[in-house]
Amino acid sequence: MSRSWKLRRYTCLLFDADGTLFDYDRAEATALEQAFAELGAEFGPDCLKTYREINTRVWREFEDGRITADRLRLRRFELLFETLGQPLAPAAFSPIYLRYLARGSQLIEGAHEVVPALRAKYRLALITNGLRDVQRPRLAGSAIRDCFEQVIISEEVGAAKPDPAIFEAAFERLGRPPRASVLLVGDSLTSDIAGGRSYGLDTCWFNPTGTARPADDTSTYEIRHLNELARLLL
Repeated sequence: MSRSWKLRRYTCLLFDADGTLFDYDRAEATALEQAFAELGAEFGPDCLKTYREINTRVWREFEDGRITADRLRLRRFELLFETLGQPLAPAAFSPIYLRYLARGSQLIEGAHEVVPALRAKYRLALITNGLRDVQRPRLAGSAIRDCFEQVIISEEVGAAKPDPAIFEAAFERLGRPPRASVLLVGDSLTSDIAGGRSYGLDTCWFNPTGTARPADDTSTYEIRHLNELARLLL
């Protein structure tokens, strides 16, 4: 932990989902390999790396409001198959991949213990840039499914972090608590931290890999493990 903590009385915690509580990398890798296998296509050694590079770019377009969620579903696979030279149809592949991805409820280390413990003291909400037919089944299949008062999914509200509109939707559902009483916890500096700070929230950057803090990082706090959050808030 590289930032000092203020003595502030938070009453509500907004959690990002993927990369913060859910092990998205693992779910993604498994789903991609299973989708290729179901269609009898070769899952080469560079496939996952190439997909992640493309998917990151396409998700950024979605977060910036340049493409819709429906377009995102196909665009990433159009680019992937074009790059790999794979004769697969994105419209057929995407629902298969999403079906497998929706089963990926694996949690980040510490989430299974920390989230229920925090739930006993704080109001918890989940705020995620994701697709509803993926995120809701993943949450429902997880050990922390009953811990959140509200679940805000970008596709359902028509806005994605860092757009203030998704934070507006969250605060509306939570009964508009004072912003000073809310702490946002997330792993993305661009969507979680920048979005939360722009909305006037304190933020906690979950940085498990120990990435060097950029000069323009505006996060209020930084942690390497979810257990740090529990020790400091409980």
